[in-house]
Amino acid sequence: MNEEQLAEILKYSSPNTLYIVTWNNLLKLLFCPFEVVVKHPIGDLNEGEKVLVEAVKVTAEIKTVFIVKGRAYFYYHFEIV
Repeated sequence: MNEEQLAEILKYSSPNTLYIVTWNNLLKLLFCPFEVVVKHPIGDLNEGEKVLVEAVKVTAEIKTVFIVKGRAYFYYHFEIV
């Protein structure tokens, strides 16, 4: 994917919202900040710690990144509360 294609996709996304599918197949819209639990120690975060996601970004490879305490972490390090 080139930069132009990426820009086309990202113009429809917002760093302040995240769509999720719940356990019972409902589509839910989350607004930042939302609470998550750290699955395992990473960076300055400890396992089981509840933190707020300040923003949601994506990498050039379209991987979701959460901004927590001003630092970027991949989404799979967290569980949404």
